[in-house]
This record gives sequence, C-alpha cells and structure tokens, in this order.
Amino acid sequence: MSLNHIRPWRNIYRRKSRQIMVGSVPVGGDAPISVQTMTNTLTTDVKATIAQVQAAADAGADIVRISVPDEASSAALKEIVPEVSVPIVADIHFHYKRGIEAAEAGAACLRINPGNIGDEKRVKEVIKAARDHNCSIRIGVNAGSLEKHLLDKYGEPCPDAMVESGLDHIKILQDNDFHEFKISCKASDVFMAAAAYQQLAEATDAPIHLGITEAGGLTSGTIKSAIGLGNLLWMGIGDTVRVSLSADPVEEVKVGYEILKSLGLRHRGVNIISCPSCARQGFDVIKTVEELEKRLEHIKTPMSLSIIGCVVNGPGEALMTDVGFTGGGAGSGMVYLAGKQSHKQSNAEMVDHIVEQVEKRPPNWMRKRMLRQSKLDRDSPYPWYSQ
Repeated sequence: MSLNHIRPWRNIYRRKSRQIMVGSVPVGGDAPISVQTMTNTLTTDVKATIAQVQAAADAGADIVRISVPDEASSAALKEIVPEVSVPIVADIHFHYKRGIEAAEAGAACLRINPGNIGDEKRVKEVIKAARDHNCSIRIGVNAGSLEKHLLDKYGEPCPDAMVESGLDHIKILQDNDFHEFKISCKASDVFMAAAAYQQLAEATDAPIHLGITEAGGLTSGTIKSAIGLGNLLWMGIGDTVRVSLSADPVEEVKVGYEILKSLGLRHRGVNIISCPSCARQGFDVIKTVEELEKRLEHIKTPMSLSIIGCVVNGPGEALMTDVGFTGGGAGSGMVYLAGKQSHKQSNAEMVDHIVEQVEKRPPNWMRKRMLRQSKLDRDSPYPWYSQ
C-alpha cells in the first residue's frame, strides 16, 4: 500500500497474501479489506432473507453469508442468489452434501468447518463441487469445534491446535490442486484468537478472514471486536472481516466499517468527530449527534464532520474536517468549511444546515484542497481519505 510520508506514525504495513475472488469481490493481495456479515433469517424464508441481504449491502457489506443447514435451504439459496447484489457465502456445517448443493445453487464461496464436515473423502467432494462451479472456499477453524485428535493432543482449545487444524486442511486443498481459499481461526476469547491469527499469518500466504466469534451483544461485542480485530489490522493482518454480534446484521456492518475507518483502511460515509459534551457546551451535543447520524446514513462519499460543543477544541478539530460546527453563545455557533471559519448559524437550524452542507460537498473535496495547498509530498494520502 502507499505510505503516508507526512504522518509516518499512521502507516500500516499489510501482510502480503495471495488474492482470490469471492464472486466479484477480490480478497487478499492489495484489495481493500472487505466487510462481511451473516443473515439470521430462516434461509427458507426467501423474501425475508433477500431483504436482509440487501439491507446489509445498502449499509456497505461487500459479502454476505447465509446458513445452509438442510436441503430446503439449498433450494432456497438457488432463488436468493440471483436476487441480491453482493456475493453469497454458503455456511456449511456437518453435512458435506449441503456444500455440493450450495455450489450448484450459485454460492460464490463455501464456508466449511473442517472439524465437523467429515473425513477427507467428503472434503474432496466439496472441493470438486467448488471447482466445477467456480466457488472459492473459506476454511473456518473455530476453537469451539476442533477435531477430537487435536483436543486430545493439546488438552484444550488453544492457538497451536487451531493453527494446526487450519494447516492440515490447507494441505488437503493444495493436495487437490485447489488454491482459491481463505482461512479463519476464530475464538470467542480475544487473546486466543489474536495469538492464533498471528501464528497463521506467518504460516501461510492465504488470505485471512478475521473475526472474534460469538463476541456478544452490540456494546460488549463491539468492544471485544474492536480490541481483537483492531490490533490485528493495525499489525497488517487481515483481508476480510466479520464482526459477530447478537444484533441486527446491519449493525455488524456498521461496526466493521468503523473499525476499518478508525485505522484509515476503508472510508465510507460521514466520519463524525464529536465531543462527549460538558457544562461548556453551547448546544445539546449528544442529541445533535444522534440526529445527524440518522440524517446522514445515506451518505456514501467519504466525508469528515466535527461537532464540538465549545471553542476549547472546536476550532482545532474543524481545521481537519470537511464540515465543522463549534458551539458559541447566544443560541448560535460557527460553521467551518474545508477547515476555515465560514459563517454563524443558529442552534435551532443547525442540524438542517449541516445536513445541507454535507450533502452538497463533492467527493474528495477536502483532500483535493489540502493537496493543492501542501508543499510536501503531493503523492501521499491524507489520513481522512482512502487512496
């Protein structure tokens, strides 16, 4: 990836990996880190599942996974795939025939858990189906479903056991001359998952799917995922991510993007920089930010917006954002555009006005302005925009 010569402390050196295709989405190599989620509707409820996939795609999901637990779900998948706009990964457990059926139904990728899909002969049959139908495969190792011989060897789930499981199944794919695969080593324990992924990153050049499995509810799961995935991504490990929450799949997508945005790895929509509020605030910051988040959900263009309650940090934060509002006094505040003080605006009308200002900003407006003014390395990316 290009490096930030102006702010070298922001550089992330991504691990070099092979690139595969999940339908139309490249994963690995120099491709953007893709965001995934998984439906929680009954797959046999075709209408509901299509609606949930599209809601996730509208929120920014690049890839969506759908569970295929039985033959009826395989049949439903054949109806779902042509009606959605993103590649579908078929989630396969226990019965290898579901993998074959899913490949035939048009899945772009098959997610198989080596610990519970059966013997090598059955895995080979799934490989053949994937090859015949142009599917990639994700080897999904999970600390909760490791093979018995590995649990006997190591005594309990651990990073070494997880990585050994993954490498054993990589060998099966490679021995069958199948190389369109990615791999994950998930655990609900952040330490175990992080250690397994670090070992895995050194042991293979396959694209890596990151996730902290069964992370929890929206708040607790977001925190665990941000710690585990954030640290790995900061180290340059990870080519695609799924945040596993006991919440609406759209929330998983939002959290995944926010983690990537915080590290400058992906940019989509409005990045709101706002203060926690205090007695100095010139307007109700918390209520304003809540309203702006809802009003600006439709914006896909990368954009930065600062909403600061008073002049202590407000002007400084506004210098680095596309649009800014800093609280003042007498029922009004200051609007900043492209880092410059522009005009005053009443608190009563500020939300509508800010939405209007954000909606009319052209793509990469702030970045272009900064590049023109900079006498430094003009080829270096600025931190608030992707390259």
